[in-house]
Amino acid sequence: MQEKQIYFPSLENVKAAAKNLEGVAYKTPLNQNGTFSKEFDATILFKREDLQVVRSYKIRGAYNKMSSLNTDEKKRGIVCASAGNHAQGVALSCKLLKIKGTIFMPSPTPNQKINQVKMFGENFIEVIIEGDTFDDAFNAAKQACDAENKTFIHPFNDEKVIEGQATVGLEILEQTTKKIDYVFVAVGGGGLSSGLSSVFKQLSPKTKIIGVEPEGAPSMLTSIKNKINTPLDTIDSFVDGAAVKRVGDLNFAICQQNLHDMITVPEGKVCQTILDLYNKDAIVVEPAGALSIAALDFFADRN
Repeated sequence: MQEKQIYFPSLENVKAAAKNLEGVAYKTPLNQNGTFSKEFDATILFKREDLQVVRSYKIRGAYNKMSSLNTDEKKRGIVCASAGNHAQGVALSCKLLKIKGTIFMPSPTPNQKINQVKMFGENFIEVIIEGDTFDDAFNAAKQACDAENKTFIHPFNDEKVIEGQATVGLEILEQTTKKIDYVFVAVGGGGLSSGLSSVFKQLSPKTKIIGVEPEGAPSMLTSIKNKINTPLDTIDSFVDGAAVKRVGDLNFAICQQNLHDMITVPEGKVCQTILDLYNKDAIVVEPAGALSIAALDFFADRN
């Protein structure tokens, strides 16, 4: 039996996604952070995706996917599920592309994120609150999608979404001429980590890509250890932007090949990092945004 070919985003497709995103997603700054650079005696750079119009990189994948739909698919509308960030990217894409969308969100989603989704999507979207976790909302969204014959916009397990998120890696390499030893990337479903790591593997193969998950939701780490995509029975949803029971099949296959290491960070450490970023640098981040920064301590003694 012929072995199934693993999908890897090509540079050609990632560059096409970057072109597609011009005027939609910001080319966010890559800034040296003085506080952490001094603490670790190293050059620590932050890719400020929190400065995107929707406050995360998710607009990249959502818009790249939705703009690729054909006329009939756009007319029928789309469905998605999200704990917040993907929903905001999809909502803005709905408005920009004039596509009707139904967005399922779990009940613990902060009202602020729900209101942001409604603001970005305006009259092009409907928000439905469903279930206690992302996976609950995901299952409800898939059922509605199938029943209404609409297109499902997956938050991570999709080639066009991965190629959109991969543009983060492309920008990082365009924004510095310095050799990059490590990239620490937060892992939820694996969209960003699979896209970014593929770009670095092709353009900067000596850079070590470190995936970082919350200790209470180690779905990628568990899957890599088991050498098969393994769903978790339960998860801690505190780091809501990076807490899924099962990573994407496409994402797992790529990350298994590309990541140099996969680690977890305790939720308490993430909390402390959020406070440090605010108190020392006046940077306000959500838990998933602090995740990769919280991992620096665990690599402090490495070259």
